Parts: sequence; C-alpha cells; structure tokens
Amino acid sequence: MTLARSKLTAQGQISVPAEIRRRLGIGPGAILEWDEEDGVIVVRRAGSSTSEDVHEAVFGDEVPNRHSLEDMERGIKQHVSEKHARTKRANKKHARR
Repeated sequence: MTLARSKLTAQGQISVPAEIRRRLGIGPGAILEWDEEDGVIVVRRAGSSTSEDVHEAVFGDEVPNRHSLEDMERGIKQHVSEKHARTKRANKKHARR
C-alpha cells in the first residue's frame, strides 16, 4: 500500500508529502537518512537510531567487556576528579601570574 508519491525534479530534488512529514515529525531543515535494508530503500528521520544501531556503530561485531556498576561508578569518579584536578592546576597557575 503506497502512503504517498513524490516527483523527482531535474535537480534530483523531491518534496516530502505532508502525511509523511507528519508521521516522521519533521519540518523545514530536518535531516533525512536514506538506507538500504534487504534490497529496499528506507528513508528515516536522522537521529532516530535504535540502541542496536548505536551499539553496532560503536562496537561493530566486537562484544564489549562487561563491567559492574561499581566499576562504572569508579571510572566516572576517577574521570571527574582528573578533570577537576586539571582545572584546579590551571586556576592556580593563572592566579600566580
């Protein structure tokens, strides 16, 4: 069942029919992604990726190492303390001048 039709201009442009814009929740300036899935062209609103899409983009076929909640909390705490330590050192150097 066809939802809508668009006509291609000589410059390779199309208009997205109102019903499709409404369903996608898009307006002027919206970015659309074109993809091929099993021989079918799929058009979707950019940014509407699934968690599987994100996982594949980040890890590919690689299975990431598992970490406990404690490991993640420890890593976040270490990152924040290192980030603020750099800021404190920079502020001390600036204050000495």
